[in-house]
Order: sequence, then C-alpha cells, then structure tokens
Amino acid sequence: MNALDKPLLETDISLGHLLETIDGVRELPLIFSYDGRPVKSGYHVTEVKAGQFAALDCGANPEAWSEIFVQLWDVDEENRTHMAAGKFAAIIRKVSEHVLLDGSAKLTFEVSDGIRPMQLYCASMPTVQGGALHVELTPRPASCKPRDRWLKEENRKSSACCGPSTAQSACCG
Repeated sequence: MNALDKPLLETDISLGHLLETIDGVRELPLIFSYDGRPVKSGYHVTEVKAGQFAALDCGANPEAWSEIFVQLWDVDEENRTHMAAGKFAAIIRKVSEHVLLDGSAKLTFEVSDGIRPMQLYCASMPTVQGGALHVELTPRPASCKPRDRWLKEENRKSSACCGPSTAQSACCG
C-alpha cells in the first residue's frame, strides 16, 4: 500500500512546531482559544495520545499518517493561572518517555469542559501577544479527500497558468 502524506490544513501545525515555538518563550502563559474564547485558567492536559492510521478514502485511495492528540479539560480552578508554555512542553516530554511521539505528526486537540462532548480542533500558528503565547484552535472539519486533492490541483494549475499573458499562451485568455 502506498502511504500518501496527509497534508496539513493551512491552520494545522505539527507537535514539533509547537514545541519549537515554546522553546523561545517557556516562561510565558500558554493560552489556547476555541469557539471564540480562551480556555479557562485552570485547564489541564488530561491525555496525550499518538496514533498511526491507515485508511481508504471515499475515492478508494489508501492513506497513512501519524497524529498526536492532546486532550484539554477546560475548567476553572481557584488561584490558578494559565500554565506556562514550559510546563506544557514538560508534560509532552514526560509522555514521550513512555509513548513514541512523532514531532512531524498532525496535531489534534480534543477539548471539553467536562459537560459538553469532546470536540476536535486543529491548532493555528502560535503567536505572542500581551505577554502570553496564544494558540487558536479551530474546529476540524470533515472533508472529501479526493475532492480536496482535485481542488488543490486545479488551484495550482490556475495560479501557474494565470501569470502575465503572452501571445503564445492560450491560458487565461
């Protein structure tokens, strides 16, 4: 079976990229935001899972990829502040002592407040704002991979084709 690299969405980052960013700002609070609001200051990382997946998409194309799931429990606890980015990195390092974590793997967050069902999110590029490291989580949508590949190829063709027109080019005419 040929393993296709499962491309990251524009808003996706890998675990390795998040950890590299944290290296430079370990002392800053790490604030995840989802559904238009930041996680509560008492949030916990309750589980980190590594998965290897093999699948067949709706176009009968085989796929294989690695994915890391970080579960966040979005709760308030008295007298707690958002965890430092370095503490998050230390949790990941502790997990890596027992579970093989692929730094290039797709990173998925599972978030729940303990009442609502857990939801899946992808993480955007971390940014430093107002003395904290912020990571925006956006809902992970379902998609039709053959359609997505076709659209990507069509966009690639049109952007390659629609440069300055020349008399020899029948493109974009």
